Amino acid sequence: QLGKPIVFITLFEAELAFICVSIVFMVISPLIIPAESGGFFAFYLPLSLLIASLASPTDPSATLAIEHQYKAKGEVTSTIMGVAAFDDVLGIINYSLAIALSGMFISNQSIAISAITQPLFSIFGAVILGCIFGYILNLLTKLIDKETESVLITLIISLLALCYGIAKYVSVDELLSTMTMGIIVTNYSIQRDKLFKMLERYTEELIFVLFFTISALHLDFSVLFSSYWLIILFVIFRFIGKFSGAFLGGKLSKSSESVQKYTAGGLIPQGGIVIGLALVIQQNPTFQPLADIIINVIIGSTIVHEIIGPLFSKYALKKAGEINQ
Repeated sequence: QLGKPIVFITLFEAELAFICVSIVFMVISPLIIPAESGGFFAFYLPLSLLIASLASPTDPSATLAIEHQYKAKGEVTSTIMGVAAFDDVLGIINYSLAIALSGMFISNQSIAISAITQPLFSIFGAVILGCIFGYILNLLTKLIDKETESVLITLIISLLALCYGIAKYVSVDELLSTMTMGIIVTNYSIQRDKLFKMLERYTEELIFVLFFTISALHLDFSVLFSSYWLIILFVIFRFIGKFSGAFLGGKLSKSSESVQKYTAGGLIPQGGIVIGLALVIQQNPTFQPLADIIINVIIGSTIVHEIIGPLFSKYALKKAGEINQ
């Protein structure tokens, strides 16, 4: 019943967030940031595309926390959670395309067939690889369901590492491959609840501590303060793209009025995945002139989104009448 609205809303909110942020950065960033190398096509256009590609993903954890705390239930809640899962996938696709196009502009190469085929191979290859490893994990957990939790954790981490390593070796998107693996487990594993509770209990806190510690090592206060206008622009125009896209997607899919008006409120939080993608950009020598700006804009905006996101989520679910206080 919610399949069509989720597809339409995801497509429009993710892509309009990308379009809104990319356009405003193309126009405003030349007025704020001096180009370190090259001109518009070698600096400002790649910067705009890369930052805009990080506007699409949503962190559903804040909305999930609100849902659990207030026992929220209804079509707006279900739509938000479905959209938040799928717009991460769409965000990685935007990111892969932005990486390919930005690399081409920075290196001043003419548009070639490889500029189209390479990202397509990276995306579809990652999905196929993730499906294979997701199926393998589902099969193995079914065979050894009576084993101890330590064996299951070792199995999951080993398969994740193997999936990531093979993806890197064959030059497909590593994050999309592991994310696809998770999607397959979520939808097709008979032990998914057991696996998720086990991972949350033993590994979640450690992973978050390591992840945000590594992210903070790249936080440059001089760049952060000099980029505050870019952070404000990113937050505002991502907000505009998310709200207009969710409303338009809901309208076109003939969703209920509450889904059209309130779904976007749960799509504001942003967290781990965009910081991870920004760190991947930082590791690519091609994007060194842009890396500090991108990382500091993304970390700065993530702080803002993680503060205001839960407030918007709670307000949206309350207005939709799905919070039981």
